[in-house]
Amino acid sequence: MKGENYVNKLMVRFSYRIVTVICGGLLLSGCVMAEKYEAEKARSLNFQRLLAQEEKRTGELDSEVKRSKNELAEYEARNRELTAQMQASREEMARVQEEADAMKESALLERKAKADMKRARKAPPVEAMTDTMGQSASALGIAPKVPAMPGPTDSSPGSMGSPTVHVVKPGETLYRISRRYGITVDKIRKWNKLPDDIIEVGQRLIVGQES
Repeated sequence: MKGENYVNKLMVRFSYRIVTVICGGLLLSGCVMAEKYEAEKARSLNFQRLLAQEEKRTGELDSEVKRSKNELAEYEARNRELTAQMQASREEMARVQEEADAMKESALLERKAKADMKRARKAPPVEAMTDTMGQSASALGIAPKVPAMPGPTDSSPGSMGSPTVHVVKPGETLYRISRRYGITVDKIRKWNKLPDDIIEVGQRLIVGQES
């Protein structure tokens, strides 16, 4: 009887130890699982934080790209505006240059007209000179010589082909005529043997050579 009681006690103690070991193992396993869970949770939170940072940086880059596109469009519009202003300035300069040339030629025409008027006032009339020469020649028994009128001269710029002739109209200048025929003012002066830029209405000018 005593032996059975002793065996029962041993069995009870052994059962308690087994239960203790099992409970300890379960507790230890639970702690390990809890640590793993916390580690995974921390890793997930870190990943979410990094993802939020990347999304924010992507949004900033998109805003920067949009701002750059807007600035580029503004620069292109400004460039077109400046190009148009430069073209208008060039046209204005060309018009001012043409007006200056026209004023210069008008001043030359005015000076030439004044010089012609002065010479006309100083020179004796042609009829009086002719009568005086005729009377003197009659008194000496010599037939008076009539001054020969200048005939047409060959003012063509070359020997090949026939020249292109332009008749000067009111308000025209050498500069405008040269622009019209696409030649230089120097060529017109050279072909027509002009001492300056002064031309008269009705004057025939050689402005080209026809082949």
